Amino acid sequence: MAKRITLDYLKTESASGLILATAALSAIVLANSPWEGLYFRFLALPFTVQLGAFTETLSVLDWVKDGLMAVFFFVVGLEIKYEIVRGELANPRRLALPVIAALGGMVGPALVYLAINMTPFQGLRPEGWPVPVATDIAFAIAALAVAGPKLPPNLRVFLLTLAIVDDLGAVGLIGLLFTSHFRVLELAGALVGLAGMGLLGQWRRAPYLLYAVGFVVVWGFMLKSGISTSLAGVAAAAVIPLEPRKPGRPGVLEDFMEGLHPYVAFLILPLFAFCAAGFTFRHIGLSDLFGPVALGVAAGLFFGKQLGVFLAAFLVILTKLARRPTGAKWVELYGLSLLCGIGFTMSLFIGQLAFPLTDAAAQAQVRIGVVAGSLASVTAGMAVLAWAQRRRGNDPEN
Repeated sequence: MAKRITLDYLKTESASGLILATAALSAIVLANSPWEGLYFRFLALPFTVQLGAFTETLSVLDWVKDGLMAVFFFVVGLEIKYEIVRGELANPRRLALPVIAALGGMVGPALVYLAINMTPFQGLRPEGWPVPVATDIAFAIAALAVAGPKLPPNLRVFLLTLAIVDDLGAVGLIGLLFTSHFRVLELAGALVGLAGMGLLGQWRRAPYLLYAVGFVVVWGFMLKSGISTSLAGVAAAAVIPLEPRKPGRPGVLEDFMEGLHPYVAFLILPLFAFCAAGFTFRHIGLSDLFGPVALGVAAGLFFGKQLGVFLAAFLVILTKLARRPTGAKWVELYGLSLLCGIGFTMSLFIGQLAFPLTDAAAQAQVRIGVVAGSLASVTAGMAVLAWAQRRRGNDPEN
């Protein structure tokens, strides 16, 4: 874990967060400009990929969502495995607080969303409850790096661990809720590919290219099977070995994690944000701005996340099942709870799955809710953390 929480890493995440915000803002501006038609035609543009017997034609948006985002989930899976085996998640005593806080941060938004979308009136969309459940790691870490660079390092460890557990839960929800049917033969092919990657790990000097080929094979079979390709990324990461190819060198998993992180942070996530965040205000009325999906997602991210995370952490600490991170204060934990309401990338991704892409009204409301809830969370969270840092600077005991 110590290797991951470095100043250079935080600077990378801070820059990545700014690029993500720029990409999302650019998408919204283009979608409401004279180039609106060009933007949406680009997203719908069909693109065919053929590799031997494998042929698939998808739109640009779907290739980004089902193709490139699988690499993002691969990196998330690598981070999860690293933390479970060697990092913060390997210590049960340190694990309790962020894990239970993450669970609270998943239950809280879901309950808030359902409270808005489970009334007797018609037109409500309760199926969107998973949308505000996830936390965006890149944005949350970036906001903390900007607002509280001098706060105790253990707060960064806590936030990153919480976000990783949160992402693991989100991946589980994707697999459980958004796989309505699958093809057995293609799924078997994906499992055979995973087994091959696992056997490859027994060859200490196996070329990295073979792992890449194995990942593509697993991804291709998973895509054809009808199961979310996000699971292909996480499953492939689980069989990557931690041992180094040569003594004294970083492990294979660490090499992949460090090597792919810049491409994910500066290319894949911004491209997904550019493709997924754009929506036009032209056909949006008050019924959309204040529609049940938009209100449920925004309230879930802003109110549900902070209440779920903070109350769960408070109860765990109160019952002495865990302690506050060393040097951390309650107000700083509350600031982190607010940052957990930044659900941007993951929430947009789940929103693409929760509602049909042909349901333009629901998709627009998802985007409105995600943007509004995430903006409110990052603004409030950074304000609280910046105030907490100034307070520390004025405290002679610190």
